[in-house]
Amino acid sequence: MVLPLDGVRILDMTIWQQGTHATALLADLGADVIKVEGPDNPDPGRGMTGLVPNAALNAYFENHNRGKRSVVIDVKRPEGRALLLRLVERADVFVNNMRKGVLERLGLAYEDLRAVNPRIIYAVASGYGDAGPERALPSMDIMAQARGGFMAVSGEPEGPPLAGPAGLADQVGSYFLAHGILAALFMRERTGLGQQVDASLLGGQVELQAHLLQGYLFSGVLPRRRSRAEMAPLWNTYRGSDGRWFVIGMLPQERWWPQLVRVLGIEAWEQDPRFATPAARQANGPALVAQFDALFATRPRDHWVDLLSRHGLMAARVQDYQELAQDPQVVANRYIVEIEHPSCGTVKMVNHPVRFSAAPEVGVRGPAPEFGQHTEEVLLEAGLSWEEIAALRAQGVIGARAPAK
Repeated sequence: MVLPLDGVRILDMTIWQQGTHATALLADLGADVIKVEGPDNPDPGRGMTGLVPNAALNAYFENHNRGKRSVVIDVKRPEGRALLLRLVERADVFVNNMRKGVLERLGLAYEDLRAVNPRIIYAVASGYGDAGPERALPSMDIMAQARGGFMAVSGEPEGPPLAGPAGLADQVGSYFLAHGILAALFMRERTGLGQQVDASLLGGQVELQAHLLQGYLFSGVLPRRRSRAEMAPLWNTYRGSDGRWFVIGMLPQERWWPQLVRVLGIEAWEQDPRFATPAARQANGPALVAQFDALFATRPRDHWVDLLSRHGLMAARVQDYQELAQDPQVVANRYIVEIEHPSCGTVKMVNHPVRFSAAPEVGVRGPAPEFGQHTEEVLLEAGLSWEEIAALRAQGVIGARAPAK
């Protein structure tokens, strides 16, 4: 079995979500991702155990660190820094999301790593980018959503700005970081040289809303939050008689209107002057939404979705996670897979979303590692002897700290 990133080794000194999820995606593609943690500062994600009640495993950490190996090295000590640089010699990528200046003070800046490996890709998951007067400010997901404009266009018009769920800015930032690393690896194949790559939370939010922001740049008109009644009638959410919601999405609306009228049997609506012409329907959008509300409330959600889909009209159920996990398209495309976990046996995991015809095994390759689980294994591969490893452990350079007595 050959995977797209077989033979690529990544040293991953990231925590929380943006950087860790980026490297998890690369692990899915076959990269050997080695998670580097300090004995006194493990990834805080390891402690995120209370997010999901009754969960047998830490969903946050398992998802963001699946398929990786773990080493514990105290890079604050000269011996630990030297050891990390020894690993850099054989690495392709080094990833971090530390605040500006932290790694520089430790002698682990891009220039330091490039000195021992000119081919290294030094990837940074930053908050606000690599330039500008506030590049050193700390940031997390919600700050990026706020500063990046996403919250300004989210929520009801009269309500407070709303942040997106699931660490939206972190997740988007992880995609662009992985994208940048892959592009830098491809460029290195042409030039033979590494480089520094920066993908920020703020930049990801700007790109996420690119066409809306572009509209403002061209017009000077700020987009506003809209209520459901103000949304296009054929691009909206509706509720069936069973209380479950679905969406229809038919643009341009006038292309689909004649067929929709026929399938739903609502030809009489076109006798209403409010809905008789395209201009009238546009002018009376809220009234048309109310008409559809009354119609769709007469039958269950699935009746309407199945009816519209059968006639090639685009509709979809608003699914909760229980329905999503059982969705036949999710199952058929292996977007959720089962793996064997050493602590819990067979568990389901969210899988890599891209399928490769020449590499069908791309996806989750194993569970998240225990703290320092592979320290000795990785150091032996780097050429250290058992005696050297034992000495480093005795000095407190590697491995978890012994509990205080």
